[in-house]
Amino acid sequence: MSALLPRFLRQLRCPLQPAGPPRRLRAPGRASSHGGDRYGGVEGLLGQRRQRRQQNAQAGTSHGPGGREPPARNSIVREVIQNSKEVLHLLQEKNPAFKPVLAIIQAGDDNFMQEVNQNLAEEAGLNITHICLPPESGEDEIIDEILKINEDTRVHGLALQISENLFSNKVLNALKPEKDVDGVTDVNLGKLVRGDAHECFVSPVARAVIELLEKSGVNLDGKKVLVVGAHGSLEATLQCLFQRRGSMTMSSQWKAPQLQSKLHEADVVVFGSPKPEEIPFSWIQPGATVLNCSHDLLSGTLGCGSPGEHFSGPITEKDVSLLAAALRIQNMVVSGRRWLREQQYTRWRLHCLKLQPLSPVPSDIEISRAQTPKSVDVLAKEIGLLADEIEIYGKSKAKVRLSLLERLKDQADGKYVLVAGITPTPLGEGKSTVTVGLVQALTAHLNINSFACLRQPSQGPTFGVKGGAAGGGYAQVIPMEEFNLHLTGDIHAITAANNLLAAAIDTRILHENTQTDKALYNRLVPSVNGVREFSDIQLARLKKLGIDKTDPGALTEEEMRRFARLDIDPSTITWQRVLDTNDRFLRKITIGQANTEKGCSRQAQFDIAVASEIMAVLALTNSLKDMKERLGRMVVASDKNGHPVTAEDLGVTGALTVLMKDAIKPNLMQTLEGTPVFVHAGPFANIAHGNSSVLADKIALKLVGEEGFVVTEAGFGADIGMEKFFNIKCRASGLVPNVVVLVATVRALKMHGGGPSVTAGVPLKREYTEENIQLVADGCCNLQKQIQIAQLFGVPVVVALNVFKTDTRAEIDLVCELAKRAGAFDAVPCYHWSVGGKGSVDLAWAVREAASKRSRFRFLYDVQLPIVEKIRTIAQAVYGARDIELSPEAQAKVDRYTEQGFGNLPICMAKTHLSLSHQPDKKGVPRDFILPISDVRASIGAGFIYPLVGTMSTMPGLPTRPCFYDIDLDTETEQVKGLF
Repeated sequence: MSALLPRFLRQLRCPLQPAGPPRRLRAPGRASSHGGDRYGGVEGLLGQRRQRRQQNAQAGTSHGPGGREPPARNSIVREVIQNSKEVLHLLQEKNPAFKPVLAIIQAGDDNFMQEVNQNLAEEAGLNITHICLPPESGEDEIIDEILKINEDTRVHGLALQISENLFSNKVLNALKPEKDVDGVTDVNLGKLVRGDAHECFVSPVARAVIELLEKSGVNLDGKKVLVVGAHGSLEATLQCLFQRRGSMTMSSQWKAPQLQSKLHEADVVVFGSPKPEEIPFSWIQPGATVLNCSHDLLSGTLGCGSPGEHFSGPITEKDVSLLAAALRIQNMVVSGRRWLREQQYTRWRLHCLKLQPLSPVPSDIEISRAQTPKSVDVLAKEIGLLADEIEIYGKSKAKVRLSLLERLKDQADGKYVLVAGITPTPLGEGKSTVTVGLVQALTAHLNINSFACLRQPSQGPTFGVKGGAAGGGYAQVIPMEEFNLHLTGDIHAITAANNLLAAAIDTRILHENTQTDKALYNRLVPSVNGVREFSDIQLARLKKLGIDKTDPGALTEEEMRRFARLDIDPSTITWQRVLDTNDRFLRKITIGQANTEKGCSRQAQFDIAVASEIMAVLALTNSLKDMKERLGRMVVASDKNGHPVTAEDLGVTGALTVLMKDAIKPNLMQTLEGTPVFVHAGPFANIAHGNSSVLADKIALKLVGEEGFVVTEAGFGADIGMEKFFNIKCRASGLVPNVVVLVATVRALKMHGGGPSVTAGVPLKREYTEENIQLVADGCCNLQKQIQIAQLFGVPVVVALNVFKTDTRAEIDLVCELAKRAGAFDAVPCYHWSVGGKGSVDLAWAVREAASKRSRFRFLYDVQLPIVEKIRTIAQAVYGARDIELSPEAQAKVDRYTEQGFGNLPICMAKTHLSLSHQPDKKGVPRDFILPISDVRASIGAGFIYPLVGTMSTMPGLPTRPCFYDIDLDTETEQVKGLF
């Protein structure tokens, strides 16, 4: 063997780290440079080889018949690396943050190839990271590391530097084929054998062998090639590549009895493993070309002596290994390019579910149960989610991790569509049904990527008046019972977090009332095992107080008092306990009546869980970090000096974040036709902004791609849900809507035209079941007003008339005509309830056309305006009020919030959804009224001020006959019955 390679190793190596526990995959960084030549010693080796060949030539050494000169290996490696560098540069021009990462799992403590790979990666401009395992590592340890890297989205290629005996099928096929840059998996080998080399990765070692032979001038057509001592994927790849070039290929192991005769016949001999000493070179016919591509070389163990200059092709294991390393880098760039292409917009290969609509239309739960949903992991894969980006809950729902936003940060957003409505009847007008029908039409019938984003329903209306909230008929989310009951527990997490904070408030008041300053301080900062220190959140409080000390023993008595006492004024507490059940008897309660509470009783109340500010925080947050900061900013009361007291002051921010860490991830489900839906967050649409989460919308916009659509829904009428969506949610998210779909029904328009009252659970009067053109015409004033509200924000409006079976053609045509006259971009009747997405194809075309127009979106007001002026702007421009009137209590709250620095927040009006005014019985378009503001509250963590218009309840009550009378469980089949 040449002595040059050991000398090169000594020049190249850094001090080796001792073998030990595996080094975990670290955040990929740029490959380190080792000084010297651009290849960190590779060129040095090649230069030494050129010098030696020149010396041999001067000494008259023959290179075999024809005097062929060996190829310029330096230029081959340079060419491959330079090409990879140029391709990567072109990719990064369009994707500046993109940098492919190669992970190498190494079981052994020889770093020869590690150094070569690092320096070639440095030259090409990609990153490399090593996972170093002890030499004695077995199959299971290696597979564990492979599986971890398979799911690491930062890594685009994976190679193994392990001993020959560990290259088992079990190990090799644990690699994901798309990351298998060494081409060792059955999938890549199978594609190669079928002739699909452009779709797979080919072994860099085998390619290096072919490349070096062809660059040496060896014509492989008709040559006899013998591959000796190769195993598995290398042997198969070499045979395939040689046969493609017209060679007659033979294989043999070193101990085969016919080895000598085969060696004597071969024109080209390829050593796939180190040659045993007992096999003499004399067995090889003179003039044959010999190459060594031993696997052991790749793991740092050198093969036996090279034939060197005794044969026509002085191509040794060093040449093969260096070029193979360069070709592996080339494969890495290809892998990165494929990965980037997958991240760009593509039409989903979605397997949509077929519908077989029945007439008459069965109940919602019967329809839901008749359809078998796809497994949620299949749906996730169809829409481009990676395996490590979902957390599966059962068979039909999963949470999506926020890491997806980082992976797709350079992806262009799709079109953003908001579904709002006219002022509804107490029965609702079908916004959720329209939302689902629209995305079913877009994706299942027009082959356009689309996502529905819906709120999670509260248990309150599910068991109270409304029933299920998954849509209806043949346009709903399935399975509907899972959608309506618990889902993945997000509302329960909110309840737990909310009530933990409520408990912290009253507990703090109790302890401050019953302890001295010193005792209170000592309990807040106790000595644990002789060590006394502040927690991180306590250090943050010290900083807020302007106390620059970290030693608990260094505080003065005054500083200890300021730190320990929040001095909460009980009369100013705004934080209430919550429960996700309609329970009217909790609207006003007295707490602290037990003797143990030492007289710290006060009047309090329960709100419904979805009215909690934590729900609004969840819906408006942009990240886990942002959510934690918002939770900490939540104001729960004022102290006795009028200063706000926050969750951060109470020291509970971290605990709240822990309780909410899973709830922040959107929930993935599907429609009846198998199209994707995000169900996430469900803020009370009266006192909060009533929209699903910003995060669900943002993730969906990335997943659908630039030509896709995300359809999200606002609560109640456009005067409430849509106005809050624009002025609150769009400010928080930075997203710009393209289209508003305004849902109307003939039923609701008749009510606004003077029809009799509509009551849930009571049969409709004949005015609603028979044609009445005049009532419809009179009621369209409300539709026209809601269109005008949308136009205030500069967004085109498409009216979706949700058709009921009792609606007549004349009524439908009249509504569509009047809507267009009022300025709607288009008005379309929809039949999704009875036939599914097919019934909303016309709506889908209208939305698509409207979205192609340039958006002129604008906010209604500047947040820097005084609180009262912002309230007045909404009342006059949106509701049509003449003016507003604040109660003394409301004015005092406005003054307090302004003084506390909260005056520049947007406004979230808490108002009845049954009228444009504050009076539910005032239908149509009320005029010339004064809007009374009875109270003003603040959701500082969520980021808005909410005035209460008239009398508003934050805890609904149960009706005389709630929905729970109809809900039951079949104890044999465990199926839910009667849920809507």
